[in-house]
Amino acid sequence: MFCSGEPSGRGRGRGGRQRLGEICALLILLVASPGLAPAQSGGGSAGSTSLPPVATQAAASLPSAKTSSLSGTLIDPDGAVVSGATVTLTQAGASQTCVSAGDGSFQFTNVSAGAYDLRIEAPGFAPLKQSGALRAGESLTLPPLHLTVGTMIQVTSAETQEQIAAEQIREEERQRLLGIVPNFYVTYEKRPMALTAGQKFQLAWKSSVDPVQFGINAAGAGFQQYIGSFNGYGHGAQGYAKRFSADTANVWVGNFMGGAILPSLLKQDPRYFYKGTGSKTSRFFHAIASVFVCNGDNGRRQPNYSNVLGSLAAGGISNLYYPAANRQGVALTFENTATGLAGSAFSAVMQEFFLKRFTPHTPGTDSPRN
Repeated sequence: MFCSGEPSGRGRGRGGRQRLGEICALLILLVASPGLAPAQSGGGSAGSTSLPPVATQAAASLPSAKTSSLSGTLIDPDGAVVSGATVTLTQAGASQTCVSAGDGSFQFTNVSAGAYDLRIEAPGFAPLKQSGALRAGESLTLPPLHLTVGTMIQVTSAETQEQIAAEQIREEERQRLLGIVPNFYVTYEKRPMALTAGQKFQLAWKSSVDPVQFGINAAGAGFQQYIGSFNGYGHGAQGYAKRFSADTANVWVGNFMGGAILPSLLKQDPRYFYKGTGSKTSRFFHAIASVFVCNGDNGRRQPNYSNVLGSLAAGGISNLYYPAANRQGVALTFENTATGLAGSAFSAVMQEFFLKRFTPHTPGTDSPRN
């Protein structure tokens, strides 16, 4: 029994060691062979080294998180910032809007990459359009955007531009300092319409024949006689009448030459365009510049030939009716021209800073067009 059992025990030992060696070899083979490694639980094919699903999704979402931004500043023709302008950004048919701040700046955040269209609209200025493109994650700051004065508006009703201009003139003819003195040659409209030649002559005529204007001429003639100006006219009633006639002629020549004839021929607007916004410095230079720069009938800024040549013509014509003793030829002409231009500059500064508050019936007060 014992002998017969021993061989059988040794056989079992050798067989167990052999099976253990086979199992170890199989495990080594499985570990060393990537093609035989178990598949990832994410459902990938054998041998796949892709990231787990959560990591893969997070990596795929990173590019879309790179949004862009767009900013800029709005400037008027005088270099002053423009606040309160409406800025519209359009991309692929979708739009977003913002309003320029007090320093003229605007900004759009979370903007998609790609092409864009920008439109800027502000009262008193022509609309401005600009296009461009943004890269993903780009923060683009545009160069200062310069707005131009817009004097023409699109007519969407049955009214014509001439009819709208006529309505605006009627409002201007109600403008009187302290409710008395004519203040017709200034427009407070945000977007004044260009005047026709007939409307320019109408404005010059009504300014010249206004009863208050005759009163001013009469007072001026009395003061000249009191201080002895133009002594060639003499004294008494005859001298006063000549001074009054000369002052009236000066007004008529100035109004018609600088306010109607030349503006009609040169297609320029003879009125002062009230600014009313921006810094005091920019408004001051706007007023002074109006003597030499005006708005054309086409809505563009251009040299104010009408005012300069009108003053020169008025100065020359005045030599025809001044007393011979007071005529100085070319010298008097240029003296009167310089006086006229200086008076225009002073009047413009007064209009810009002071006279509106003393002028009833202006847009922004009780005007029905406001």
